[in-house]
Amino acid sequence: MKLMHLADLHIGKRVNEFSMLEDQKYILIKILNTIDDYKPDGILIAGDIYDKSIPSAEAVELFDEFITGIAERSIPCFVISGNHDSPERIAYGSRIMKGQGIYMAKVFDGQLTQTILKDQIGEVNIYMMPFIKPANVRSFYPDAEIESFQDAVETVIHNTPINPAKRNVLVAHQFITGGGIQPERSESELLSIGGLDNIDVGIFDDFDYVALGHLHGPQRIGRDTVRYAGSPLKYSFSEARHNKSVTLVKLGKKGDVTIETIPLIPHRDMREIRGPINELLSPEIYEGTNTEDYIHVTLTDEEDIMDPMGKIRTVYPNVMRLEYDNLRYQELKSDISVEDPAQRSHLELFREFYLLQNNIELDDEKISIVTKILEELGGNPS
Repeated sequence: MKLMHLADLHIGKRVNEFSMLEDQKYILIKILNTIDDYKPDGILIAGDIYDKSIPSAEAVELFDEFITGIAERSIPCFVISGNHDSPERIAYGSRIMKGQGIYMAKVFDGQLTQTILKDQIGEVNIYMMPFIKPANVRSFYPDAEIESFQDAVETVIHNTPINPAKRNVLVAHQFITGGGIQPERSESELLSIGGLDNIDVGIFDDFDYVALGHLHGPQRIGRDTVRYAGSPLKYSFSEARHNKSVTLVKLGKKGDVTIETIPLIPHRDMREIRGPINELLSPEIYEGTNTEDYIHVTLTDEEDIMDPMGKIRTVYPNVMRLEYDNLRYQELKSDISVEDPAQRSHLELFREFYLLQNNIELDDEKISIVTKILEELGGNPS
């Protein structure tokens, strides 16, 4: 049996005020093409369908197009909610869609949802566990001590009848750790303070494959068969070096599992460039590259540049971030006070922010304008 695993679509996401909907539509079509090429027997979508719990109409329409495309191919598809999703909205219409082979996870009720698929070898149990917190689980198990995410997930699994002799697959959206290696996280993911969301990989021993969502970099956790598919697109510059993909899981007889990653090539990549502005604007540098990519520019010029963003965007129209890294910037950065920001005026904080962003000090005219604005807003200019 072949299962295609993807996750973290984040439909409707904006990155540095750029809408990603066009890019998401492009990559979802590419995923449908990949489905046609590899013909999986099932598709696992491990949460964070949308980027917000109340997604935009455009985001809902795009996911509807995608899931309809899967239904038209008559391939069973299993979808759970992630921490960005509203579980009620993901579950809406689930009983109707089940008739089309689209299994949308119901709102958590204390048990894992189980569906059985069959191949020439026998049965494969697909279990669905939407994103859960300790508070979600306590009401169903009042006698259990549930303080952590580990306690919550462990309680749910231990109270779900799972036959370890069968082939079992779990679709989940949690932060899983283990194997002595800290998972790679990126800036676009929500983090919990102090590792409170950590769940040890050892509690999934009864599953032949665990299809995870939550982390945006494709990676194994503890063993090859516990895996994050990663997001299909890059959603922060900390992901610039990621190789995005979907995961193809092949289940043979019990214990026989092979993994293949299928690359996803975006319409526009997200990448970083660095150097003097004249060099970056030289055809010798940008020819042969996709200048429509989303770009993080680091300028190394020592002299002041008038309207650097405007100049850069004549070649790279989708610049998302522009920074400096030169001797003066490093000196200015080292001189910035590290005292408690709460003890300093709003004007002082804004002057430092402006200095870091533009590599020059506020002049008297700008200070006057900012001071007036702060006074109108009731801030603390002095």
